[in-house]
Amino acid sequence: MLKRMILLVLALVSLNTLVGSVDLFSQKVAFIASDEVRERFPEAKQALQRIQAYVEEWKRELEVMKITLENLELEIKKNRLIWTDEERRIKETEMVALRKKRSDFASSHFEPNGEYDKTVVAIWKPIEEKIFAATSAVAAAEGFDYVFDKSKMPIPYTNYKFDLTVKVLKKLGVDVEQLEKDLEKKIQQDPRNKNAKEKTTKRRRRSRYVKSKDEKKEEIEQNEIKEEEDEDKKEVDKKEEIEFENRKIKKK
Repeated sequence: MLKRMILLVLALVSLNTLVGSVDLFSQKVAFIASDEVRERFPEAKQALQRIQAYVEEWKRELEVMKITLENLELEIKKNRLIWTDEERRIKETEMVALRKKRSDFASSHFEPNGEYDKTVVAIWKPIEEKIFAATSAVAAAEGFDYVFDKSKMPIPYTNYKFDLTVKVLKKLGVDVEQLEKDLEKKIQQDPRNKNAKEKTTKRRRRSRYVKSKDEKKEEIEQNEIKEEEDEDKKEVDKKEEIEFENRKIKKK
């Protein structure tokens, strides 16, 4: 576990070095689980089946050689006393050659850089390219700067609202309706998301409260202005009435 943590720290330090003076932790970071993508991506399943078919065929060939070798060994034991030296030498040479052939076949197919590894690379390369392209497209659309693969790198904690696995699968044409519901449930259950939601709700309530106070204050000010305007109008009307009465008296 300690070794994995060290690897994670080294990976983060290396990535921070690559981006130079840019602070890694100011960037938007997401993650995927590539194992789950491969498991649910139909083309990946088909690729696994193809690889398994090759493996089964090679195993069958090894088994045939093994049975042939066992039969030859038994034949040599049975006829050791009745064969001539030349006959026995021929059979023993044949047995040695068959053993080498079987050993060489196993080595060339299943040892590192053998036929199995080459077959896996050839079959998986198009699949990995599609997964990579889908991941890049989703990350760009969502505005993320980096995407980690939790299947390859141990991550102690992940907030599922930054999990792009389902979106990558959707980009690859996989039906993710149920997966989207499951992901949403995980996001809602995360304590950090709950706390963030509560803080947002409190801020909205506070904002509405402040807005309500401001609206009330504005209403009071408007009422005061209206009262002043009404008083002014009354005074003007009173003056006009007095002047009208004075003009009437003068005429008399």
